[in-house]
Amino acid sequence: MRFKIMTLLFVMLGFIANAQITEQEIHIQDILESVAENLPDEYDMTELIDVLTRLKKHPINLNKTSPQELKTLVFLSPLQISNFFDYVKENGNLVDVLELQSINGFDIKTVQNLLPFITLNAITEYEKLTLKNIFSLGENDVVMRFAQTLQKQKGYTDLPGNRYLGTPERFQARYRYHYGSIVSAAITVDKDAGEKFIDKPFDFVSGNAALYKLGKIKKLVVGDYNLQFGQGLTLWSGFSFGKGPDVTSVAKKDLGLRPYTSANEYSFLRGASATINLYQNIDITPFISLRNLDASQSINFEGDLVQATINQTGLHRTPSEIKNRNVLSQQVFGAVVQYTKNELGIGAIAHQSKYGNSFITQAAVYDQFSFTGNSLTNLGLFYNYTYKNIYFFGEVSKSLNSGLAYVNGALVSLSPTVSAAITYRDYAKDFHNFFNQGLAEASEAVNEKGLYAGLNIIPNKRWSFSFYGDYFQFPWLKYRVDAPSKGYEILSQVVYTPTKTFKILTRFKTENKQQNTDLNVLVNFLDDVKKESYRTEISWQLNKKWSFQNRIEVSQYKKGEANSEFGCLIYQDINYAPKFSKITGNLRIAYFNTPSYNSRIYAYEDDVLYSFAFGMYSGKGFRTYLNLKYNLAKKLNIWTRYAMFIYKDVETIGTYLDEIQGNKKSEVKVQLRYQF
Repeated sequence: MRFKIMTLLFVMLGFIANAQITEQEIHIQDILESVAENLPDEYDMTELIDVLTRLKKHPINLNKTSPQELKTLVFLSPLQISNFFDYVKENGNLVDVLELQSINGFDIKTVQNLLPFITLNAITEYEKLTLKNIFSLGENDVVMRFAQTLQKQKGYTDLPGNRYLGTPERFQARYRYHYGSIVSAAITVDKDAGEKFIDKPFDFVSGNAALYKLGKIKKLVVGDYNLQFGQGLTLWSGFSFGKGPDVTSVAKKDLGLRPYTSANEYSFLRGASATINLYQNIDITPFISLRNLDASQSINFEGDLVQATINQTGLHRTPSEIKNRNVLSQQVFGAVVQYTKNELGIGAIAHQSKYGNSFITQAAVYDQFSFTGNSLTNLGLFYNYTYKNIYFFGEVSKSLNSGLAYVNGALVSLSPTVSAAITYRDYAKDFHNFFNQGLAEASEAVNEKGLYAGLNIIPNKRWSFSFYGDYFQFPWLKYRVDAPSKGYEILSQVVYTPTKTFKILTRFKTENKQQNTDLNVLVNFLDDVKKESYRTEISWQLNKKWSFQNRIEVSQYKKGEANSEFGCLIYQDINYAPKFSKITGNLRIAYFNTPSYNSRIYAYEDDVLYSFAFGMYSGKGFRTYLNLKYNLAKKLNIWTRYAMFIYKDVETIGTYLDEIQGNKKSEVKVQLRYQF
């Protein structure tokens, strides 16, 4: 009864405020949550946040842009980008941004998302590259961040054997430099919780320098960089999206060569690369990368060091993690050739990865087709072609001496208000690639077949509908799945926005997979595992200072013939952001109740600038956090964050070395930013 009353009050609160709302600017956080639904836990989105934040400060001039630049706007589909340039080609430069609404596929929602990041005004470019201009006209941005869990974790006690050898604080500092759109530089240093600070203050150091528009050399990056081409099957490092409420996101927007600016310690290349125009519409991007990776190694019968996998966490806290640090050398070299003219784009990729020691077959039966040896060559072909209102895309990739993978699809503008997406994928069980981030249900694009179809319907500026279905098969065994398996995923979402500052969102998502039974049997058989979630969210603004967001979400988990378990999350967000005020902030108060980890619920959390949080709510208890930003001076800002979980009916939180005695876990974070 109490839950029903809370739910009723929660919904009524959102509707009552509708009479008092005013116009509100679209926030970057809204975009982040809409595209981050299926990212792995604690995925580092620093790179994306960095790009969107900079574009708000330096918007794109639509009358002087390129397809590559528009691809950085994650909410634009490849078909919309193609339609934009077709419109400009036929009608000339835009006179007013409202012209965007007359372009096929540019609905009201898309135009509203674009407004903070675009302009039609001529942007002054510092095209003259001189040493004086670099020092006098460049923009510098320094950020320093400190964070720490306040409760003492088991790993910091005086344990025999494995324990954390360092201190519990996390520290990160980053420097960014931009000189117009032709020079950039970046340095990032990072220390994770549990890593030593005295012997080596920063466990991770990353940096690069990049030049653009140097005649035939379109881009040149020295240091750490990302390469993103095609549909992600052959060569894709860094950030990547998967399935989400915007169905057009299944067609990847390859950004090519980019400087690396994230703090993720695995997903990047280190060396040099350039994009060079060979002849008219033909570009080539050669690259070389030399770096060392973490790996758990052993000695084989011949006395040689070998490993089965690469460690990707970037954590070096315990004696075993420190022992495995940078023990495996990696050399990657290759090139990408692209031809682009009008509506057609074709590319070919070839690269080879060489490792200091050989990979061996893993012990588990489901891993018997994993990569072995110390050298891997990958080849790929990708394409995109726009025909009237249809954007075709695809890629085929081959690892030499092993399997084949391919994906093909189309985005279609069925009408000015309806767009559709369809893709088919087929990835062999022995397809090997260390730079593979193709569309997939599993964490890697391997051992999978799938058919995806979706619709976006936006009949007017008030209503928006999204639907997709994805049917997939796994021809070979997987972790905790001792037979070929199959499943499906369905999502439907409705958004009602009567004004620019009041929004109601309702979402239903169901997923059905197969997994080994939990019953104690001699031979495992597969049970159906069904997960469902139901979400209702209301966002509204009271006045120019205060805005609110309310959410109720219910999860359901059922495996085999066991009883279903239900979880719920209810939260209230309060945002205080008056114009020209020195202080702004936001607060969340949440209640969650999930019987187990299986019915856990994820929700985006506001954080300090350039930091991303996608909190996991599991167990029973309360969650709260408070973020404050204060402008100390014109170019000097400070952020503080305090976040806390209070769990009910537990004596400890966490497991193994992260275990905390008691029922509370809290974190404090402080960030300082100086721009000059």
